[in-house]
Amino acid sequence: MKSTSLLFVLLALLVSLSATAQTKEIYTNPAFASLTKSHKMVAILPFETSIGLRPNQMKNMTPEQIKEMEVKEGLAVQSALQTYFLKVSSKDDYTIAFQDAATTNAILLKNNITPANIKTFTPGELSKVLGVDGVITGTFSTDKPMSDGAALAMSLAVGFSGATNSGKTAINIYDGASGDLLWKYEKSLSRSLGSDTNSIITTIMRKASKKFPYTKS
Repeated sequence: MKSTSLLFVLLALLVSLSATAQTKEIYTNPAFASLTKSHKMVAILPFETSIGLRPNQMKNMTPEQIKEMEVKEGLAVQSALQTYFLKVSSKDDYTIAFQDAATTNAILLKNNITPANIKTFTPGELSKVLGVDGVITGTFSTDKPMSDGAALAMSLAVGFSGATNSGKTAINIYDGASGDLLWKYEKSLSRSLGSDTNSIITTIMRKASKKFPYTKS
């Protein structure tokens, strides 16, 4: 009887810890409603990506090749996130629209904003350049490339291709007018989430969907 009671206590503790950990993955600005009451359009920026290559892989690639691979991965995450939002938007589940990624990238290019210098611009400045009410930014780190373009580049250089098995992603939403952080979602990556960029982004966003701030109530 005592062992059964102890088991229930341990299970309850594990559930509690799990719920706490999940809560800590997501931050929502307490003033979100007032800061976003006039929001109509948000842009998704290319993600800042890092791929943790092993020394024997890095020696067969130049710094330029590694950077190009990471840029391709960042564009793939941007595209995957847009695809997810478009699928949900088709059900009229969001209070805002998302600027087409091709339009976002074209405007950035016309204004000489590149992956190399984009971090020198504030969220407010980027929102103004793009003509949107807010921007979605993020980081994406893996130990292996996942997008087709990045995986192909690495395969050609070092004879390797494959799915990721560890890493981390962070998705941030900033208000264009104030520059304030509105929402942040962090998630560790694992093989169970998927084997390519689209499936991983879809899985982690589904997990966060109930907490996504622009969702219609």
